[in-house]
Amino acid sequence: MKQRPQRLQVGDTVGIIAPASPISRERLSMALPVLERLGLRYVLADSVVEGDAHYLAKSDEQRVDELHAMFKNPDIKAIICARGGYGTGRLLDKIDYPVIEDHPKIFWGYSDITALHTVFNEYANLVTFHGDMLGDAARGDFSDISERMFLQLMQPWELHYDETRSPLETVAPGVARGELTGGNLTLLTSTIGSKYEVDTRGKILLLEDIEESPLRVDRMLNQLRLARKLDEVAGIVIGDFKYSKPLAAEDGTFDAVFDDYFKHLGVPVVKGFNIGHCEPHFALPLGVDALLNADEKTLTVLPGVE
Repeated sequence: MKQRPQRLQVGDTVGIIAPASPISRERLSMALPVLERLGLRYVLADSVVEGDAHYLAKSDEQRVDELHAMFKNPDIKAIICARGGYGTGRLLDKIDYPVIEDHPKIFWGYSDITALHTVFNEYANLVTFHGDMLGDAARGDFSDISERMFLQLMQPWELHYDETRSPLETVAPGVARGELTGGNLTLLTSTIGSKYEVDTRGKILLLEDIEESPLRVDRMLNQLRLARKLDEVAGIVIGDFKYSKPLAAEDGTFDAVFDDYFKHLGVPVVKGFNIGHCEPHFALPLGVDALLNADEKTLTVLPGVE
């Protein structure tokens, strides 16, 4: 059973890191009031306030050092990622996983951060949280619903998702219980063939992505299939697949792709969850037990904090 981190208390200090791409000072200043409204203090890693201008916030070495420092600092009670983008995959063979396991605390982010969720779940035995980056709070469409999802860090909530939150559709029927894993499809496929690839055996697999066409999603799902990552999965939760470009007839549809891979897989599969690059964004813990009921179109997830 994976370690659940301790819940946050009003007045606690959280560490803000940029393990992937940099965030602008303007966007950061617009986002920090979210933490203040929660009654939390914060400490910013150097890569957050002094990020480089290119696609990596700082060097691999500095980003790893900051990650280790935040976990080892006893005054830091949670770590929230400022932004995704690109870069966390470059850190996986540089992380000291016993440091993470010996200093369990809340770790929150999504998108490119999926690479860290996977390895922290597997190599540090730690429950982590798939939720909005801090920088997302600077968006004009950031909702009260998304902001309230941070409250699960302050008390152990059992999360429940049904059609009162968004229209859901059963791709394949059935009921499954298992540990929740997954996240961004691009990041999950990027580690296939390495020691850091996702373990899907007996688990409920969450999938989401952004700006990937049906053709590219097909290619990535086929890679998961060939790597036998779909063979022993317990169930599949399909989150948001945002694609802003208009699709031509020859582009195919996401629905057809999901049917091809999941309709006859023999496990429950439900699509339509507001999980991923969407607004509102339903944040949830990874590494805890979940119950997916495709017949009733519900997902129930155990609390992520103690």
